[in-house]
Amino acid sequence: MHLAYPAVLAALLFCTGLYGVLARRNAILVLMSVELMLNAVNLNLVAFDVWLRDSLHAGQALTLFTIAIAAAEIGIGLAIVLMVYRNRGTADVDRLRDTAEGHEQDGTTPAGADSANPATGAAA
Repeated sequence: MHLAYPAVLAALLFCTGLYGVLARRNAILVLMSVELMLNAVNLNLVAFDVWLRDSLHAGQALTLFTIAIAAAEIGIGLAIVLMVYRNRGTADVDRLRDTAEGHEQDGTTPAGADSANPATGAAA
């Protein structure tokens, strides 16, 4: 088997996933794009394992480990996205930037916050 075919396919998968991470606004689609990138890595691991004829099959073992980590990542990621959707009403990544406590969308300071600069402690 030529190494070029799976390597090119893995590069295309990874580039597609990278584009999805950078261009998508929906958090679910971003998670799916991360999964595409992980699958491209898995394809490379198995292809190089076959090409090098490794007797320990370390590439395939690492692929199984990566699949387990990806499953945990998607489970935790979906749980976070669902909780954010329930609290905020949207899964849009651009609208979720102000998730830090104390930031409100109308630009007012939250109750109990003074006008001191948090970085220096000096009043504005």
